[in-house]
Amino acid sequence: MLKQQKKKGTTMKMAKAEVSRLLFLLVTIIPLAAQGSRLYSWANQLEESGKDKVTNLQFYFHDTLSGKNPTAVKVAQAADTDKSPTLFGSVFMVDDALTETADPKSKLVGRAQGLYGSSCKEELGLLMAMSFCFEDGPYKDSTISMIGKNSAMKPVREMPIVGGTGMFRMARGYAIAQTHWFDPKTGDAIVGYNVTIVH
Repeated sequence: MLKQQKKKGTTMKMAKAEVSRLLFLLVTIIPLAAQGSRLYSWANQLEESGKDKVTNLQFYFHDTLSGKNPTAVKVAQAADTDKSPTLFGSVFMVDDALTETADPKSKLVGRAQGLYGSSCKEELGLLMAMSFCFEDGPYKDSTISMIGKNSAMKPVREMPIVGGTGMFRMARGYAIAQTHWFDPKTGDAIVGYNVTIVH
């Protein structure tokens, strides 16, 4: 009986020591892992619940219609597009740089490739069908797909993320767009994007 109590006491001490070791590991390793997910200033994993991850991306979209090397070009328009104050019916194909900051010379993190068209007669509203193709960091060679209405003259717009590839396979979420700079003469713009993705 006494041997059994001693054995039980030893087992309890071992279990407590094991729990203490696990707590120590959790307290030291989790913060290091969190730091590791923030190695890139434009891409952070926010949380993980079950099998889903939530990731936040922040970058700048450089839409250039002017100059010798535009990244957005008109590929079609309606018969009356030139008479429309909103350029209704015009369609542009784009291959725009995505950078870490608003400075066009800052680090390139990817490209926005797709098209947008003027789909509203009463406001400058664009239907955007775009793939954000990442070329840097943990999401290199992965993409997210955005499709939706962009009310371009509003200070803040929200558009849906409807899919993705690579690390973002089966992605869903939303993109918040905010114009950082716009030249009304040329149509050139720099737009900040804050994208939250569940994948």
